Amino acid sequence: MLTGTAAFAQTDSSASNLLNELEGKQPAAAQKKAAKVFMSHRLINANTTEMLTKGHLEFKVVHNFGDIGGTFGGVKNAFGLDNSTDIKIGFAVGVTKNLNIMVSRNKGFGNVTQLWEMAAKYRIMQQMENDPSRPLSIALFANGVASSVKHSLDSTKEHFYPTTSSRQSQVLQLMIARKFGKILSFQLNPTYVHTNYVVPGDVKNIFAFGAAIRVPIYKQFVFIADYFHPFRSGGNTDNLKTKYGVNLYDVWGVGLELVTPGHVFHVNFTNTHSILENRFLTRTTTNQFRWGFTVARDFVLFKNKKKK
Repeated sequence: MLTGTAAFAQTDSSASNLLNELEGKQPAAAQKKAAKVFMSHRLINANTTEMLTKGHLEFKVVHNFGDIGGTFGGVKNAFGLDNSTDIKIGFAVGVTKNLNIMVSRNKGFGNVTQLWEMAAKYRIMQQMENDPSRPLSIALFANGVASSVKHSLDSTKEHFYPTTSSRQSQVLQLMIARKFGKILSFQLNPTYVHTNYVVPGDVKNIFAFGAAIRVPIYKQFVFIADYFHPFRSGGNTDNLKTKYGVNLYDVWGVGLELVTPGHVFHVNFTNTHSILENRFLTRTTTNQFRWGFTVARDFVLFKNKKKK
């Protein structure tokens, strides 16, 4: 009798699934499955729409080495290994399902160093598999950065800080991403940067447009790349070159991602010295290759209370 009941339940379920297929419907569980667009919260230079799980703490180290070749690279400098252009050590907390809070300390590059960052990321929408009404993942990132370096008395230097607020800069970035099938992940990163103090002749507000891509290669190995184009007037670019000898370049990065249980490891190549958007979108002054890495580790900070 019990066996007959079990068999009936299985047959009824199979019939229901078949009916759903004939009507073009997907099981409810499939409709609610969230798409994993990226495996990390940051690719190379671009933030992603991925969020840290609520109650989790992430410890992350980002390291950019020196030039691989050119005047400051080559064998004499171990192809950049002898130099460290920027280092970021930070923590992120999943406060809610859709809100992450981050803090970090950055070495910085050039005159603007000893950088302290506070940031937040909020998810507006998450892409769902088999749900045409939610085809995208959308998130908003914002940060505030302050430099604690000793100020210069020369107003033509970036670290000439007449007031405390002059040390600060802010970034606002929108991330719009989509995963196409099981292979390609693509994202757009329109970004706004405001710097409280700039050298005479420079601009305080810059808009940049970025894009990021992720393509699996073999098992845990994944190809990643991102690119940013900061928009400046030709007059501003020429003025910086003529007056300060500063040549500005678009920002790009390519790398290899390795995913293991509990870890996401990146080895990447980029033309920027700096790690923070506040700096690399305003001061990428070389097109020379340099390599770096990112390693992150998640810990459970607190667990969600189970509903009774």
